[in-house]
Amino acid sequence: MTSAAVEILGLGLGILGWVGVILACGLPMWQVSAFIDVNIVVAQTIWEGLWMSCVVQSTGQMQCKVYDSILALPSEVQAGRALTVIVALLGLVALMVTVVGAQCTNCIRPGKMKSRIVIAGGAIYILCGILVLIPLCWFANIVISDFYDPTVPSSKKREMGAALYIGWAATALLLFGGCLICCCSCSQRDETSFPVKYSAPRRPTSNGEYDKKNYV
Repeated sequence: MTSAAVEILGLGLGILGWVGVILACGLPMWQVSAFIDVNIVVAQTIWEGLWMSCVVQSTGQMQCKVYDSILALPSEVQAGRALTVIVALLGLVALMVTVVGAQCTNCIRPGKMKSRIVIAGGAIYILCGILVLIPLCWFANIVISDFYDPTVPSSKKREMGAALYIGWAATALLLFGGCLICCCSCSQRDETSFPVKYSAPRRPTSNGEYDKKNYV
């Protein structure tokens, strides 16, 4: 596989990871109700996300409510909001930077500067993966700690929702895609940007002039 194909693959993985982060940010399923009692009747399920909480009835009806106050939210929710929004914006910057410096585009002339721009785009993708990993692991740690804490009532215990798993998958795509872009660009820096041209030796003809085919 050529370096250009690897670069396009890394860019595609980065875009998928970026979309996954946006999806995980908007989903309300960061924490879901944990039903651990023996004789409990499941009448409703509670979903809690970064922006809203939802109550899903056993009949299929769902009611969602956006959080009223930002300052009254727990610190992990506030940090999750800030970091996911920052990652969404940085992902757009990484996309534009990588496209500008990609081998398949002609925005910049081939050379060291073009390779450095692509490396910067891959580094931004890696940074996005690291930043989005912070709120995901923070939420997972709180959910697991409260689940095994005997002082927390059973009605308050939560389990990890689908948004956390989507976020982890998006993190893996961002990190892997960014590493592919950086490695591909680093290997390309040693290669020459201009093809080697072969010039045939000029031989004089019988009348003392040079043959025109030697200049083709």
